[in-house]
Parts: sequence; C-alpha cells; structure tokens
Amino acid sequence: MSAAARIDLSAWGERPPLFVTLLAREVEQSNRTRAGERIGMSRSAVTLVLANKYPSPSTAGIERRVMDTLGRIDCAALDGVITVEQCQTYRERPAPTHNPMAMQHWRACQHCPNNPNCANREEANRAIH
Repeated sequence: MSAAARIDLSAWGERPPLFVTLLAREVEQSNRTRAGERIGMSRSAVTLVLANKYPSPSTAGIERRVMDTLGRIDCAALDGVITVEQCQTYRERPAPTHNPMAMQHWRACQHCPNNPNCANREEANRAIH
C-alpha cells in the first residue's frame, strides 16, 4: 500500500471516532505495520480496528493508545504540544475580538496545516486551478 492510499472508514459510519481517524491518517502516512508498532499493536489489530471488526466488545484500550501516541500536536501558535481536542477547541471557537493575543492565535489556527478545513480549502483550490 502506498503512502498516498486513502483508508476506507465507511464501516464506522458517517463520522468515525477521532481515534479511528487519527489511526487512519497515521496508516496513510506510513503503513499498517509501522502505525501498529508506533501504538504498540499488531498490523492485524490495526486492520481490524480500521474495518470496525475488532473482536473485543470495547475499543477503549486501543483508543487510549492511539490518543496517547497520535493525539498530540506541536502548536506553533502556542509554542508547545497540545492534544487534538485542544487544537479543535482553539480553531473552532468564535473569533475572540476582545483579546488581541487570543485573536492572533485564532488567526494562526485558521491557516494551520493541522486544521482539516484549511486542508480542504487547499484541495478545493487545487481542483479549481
């Protein structure tokens, strides 16, 4: 599988859980074996999770491993490491017009490569041109 291959997450429904999305992104950037090694799981376990066929009734342990390993982002605006949830909260909040420092951070979030809406805009622009 090439690094550019997209992972089919349709078995998870319209909105897969965040840990599944993060795992799929890691697999797309490397492969199932390397992603599994990075989170401490086998390639077959990664495949089963992505296909929503993991045999255990709970995926809480896998979610914890994925979030602990892949759920961290280097935030250039804050000059530190934050969780994916914190990143999402910063970028999706309304513009903080009352606070110049917060507004500067919010603006950086709107153009950050970790912002999926920013990436979607770039893909749309490439398709138009």
